[in-house]
Amino acid sequence: MAGKSGIGPVTSFDTSPFPVHIGAEVRDFAPEEHVRQQAPGDLGRGSQLAIAAALMAVKDSGVELDSYNRRRVGVSMGTTSGEPLFIERYNDIRKAEGLEAIPGEMLPKYPCNVIPSNIAIEFQLHGPCLMIPTACAAGNYAIGYGFDLIRTGHADLMLAGGADAFSRITYMGFARLGAIARERCQPFDKNRQGMVPGEGAAVLVLEPLEAALARGATIYAEVLGYGLSCDSHHMTAAHPQGDGAIRAMAMALRESGVGIEDIDYISAHGTGTPTNDRAESIAVRALFGERASQVPMSSIKSMLGHTMGAASAIEAVACALALHTGKIPPTINYEEPDPECDLDYVPNQARETYPQVALNNAYAFGGNNASLCLSRYE
Repeated sequence: MAGKSGIGPVTSFDTSPFPVHIGAEVRDFAPEEHVRQQAPGDLGRGSQLAIAAALMAVKDSGVELDSYNRRRVGVSMGTTSGEPLFIERYNDIRKAEGLEAIPGEMLPKYPCNVIPSNIAIEFQLHGPCLMIPTACAAGNYAIGYGFDLIRTGHADLMLAGGADAFSRITYMGFARLGAIARERCQPFDKNRQGMVPGEGAAVLVLEPLEAALARGATIYAEVLGYGLSCDSHHMTAAHPQGDGAIRAMAMALRESGVGIEDIDYISAHGTGTPTNDRAESIAVRALFGERASQVPMSSIKSMLGHTMGAASAIEAVACALALHTGKIPPTINYEEPDPECDLDYVPNQARETYPQVALNNAYAFGGNNASLCLSRYE
């Protein structure tokens, strides 16, 4: 909300082989302060971040897990890479010392399904436990799945969100694509140069409304519905007319029982790449028509970087807090308007607008699109 950037020089590995050197790393993270039931050193960083977020969420919610049937409490998470640091370590050891030197116990810690499993172990949860690895849209997918389990009666409580650790593999991939900005992230600005890889985790506590009311919970927002689609266009490039993005948003509105006139805030995918920002702006303009320029739309990636599979989960939290507090976060580093991006991007300063309904957009490689609709609970 203060418009402060968390982006800076990468410190977790040497970036000298690359033409870019900035990232959005979580600084001064002490996993032992959050991981209580397992040995923090035995877990990957993605799991450590996810458990930390889950612990904060459970504490903030006031939920007493001992009062629940833990077979009906589950975990739904999203990710892009899971625990890539183990693959990096595997490659480093194999290159330096040979295949026989690789510790066998390291390999089972890599698959991405270990992240929700480690949350479940930490909190002794025995209900549904699922990882949805739909890359940068995964957080919205995971929240949508948790929402479905709640509303169909298959679970009483869900911890839902996303997590990804800062990764040399991910950084190399985006650097080779020429997609990383050299100095800062400038979503929707005419002179934007690219995204900035980041890391993080977010977890939301989902429960039936009547249960939240019965225990006097703070209700930050109500999940109304979500929409999913696939561009089926290109592995890395967005559909130039935003076809899948339009369909995901339209489905989310339809499933939520709201119209374009009801949306008061859009949390943009807003990566800062020339192609994605243009396609998202085109999609919003196509769906919302004349009202498009009246709906504030901002990208917190300008401050947090692109946290991959955690991004839309963190942005769902930002939407929930915007609905709860009445204040929407800014898009920082916005200096020169782009004629192809002609909407209200909440430039540089937070704004008090008291939104009632928010739409959270997320778009991923392969054309995976997910839009989540949240509302203020009165």
